Amino acid sequence: MPKDFSRTRRIGLQIQRDLADLIRTQLKDPRVGMISVNAVKVSRDLSHAKVYITTLDDGKRESTLSVLSGAAGFLQHELAQRLSIRHIPHLHFVYDDSIENGSRLTSLIEDAVSADRRNHQADE
Repeated sequence: MPKDFSRTRRIGLQIQRDLADLIRTQLKDPRVGMISVNAVKVSRDLSHAKVYITTLDDGKRESTLSVLSGAAGFLQHELAQRLSIRHIPHLHFVYDDSIENGSRLTSLIEDAVSADRRNHQADE
């Protein structure tokens, strides 16, 4: 069983690299700005892949997701040319908000630490 998990992980990493290259070089839609493919989670049966992306322009989040979802068939076809697996997973694009959540948590921690320092200095 563990071999299946490492295989899906390897395939996910390869799809991530290839998709990033394909989106950068082959996708010519002006609605797609600068995006980053953060992760690809492939299902155990290799039938579906969730592609986690972020955009530099938050205002283009929805339009970028709709363009990528519309181009999923083209991207799957191009992936089939690059990968040597029997079935290419169906691509599902999802916005990855983990970076935003991480920066929000970092900000909260910094605020708590600075408030604690102020309280500690006031007590002295």
